[in-house]
Amino acid sequence: MNRNLSQRPRRTRSGAMPRTPWLAGERGDVPGWVLITLMTAGIVVALWAVAAPALSQLFSTAIDRVVSF
Repeated sequence: MNRNLSQRPRRTRSGAMPRTPWLAGERGDVPGWVLITLMTAGIVVALWAVAAPALSQLFSTAIDRVVSF
């Protein structure tokens, strides 16, 4: 759909887009976004599992240095 931006409807006062026929077929790529989100969460969990002991030690050392200052 290559439409000119001037042909698109303006947002309503509430900020919502009005229902229009040209938006009826636009569903987006929901399964793709779900997959990206799950993969990102998996990477974060894996990195956290590996780095947790080092981060915990780093935090404890930093707090000890501040307290002894």
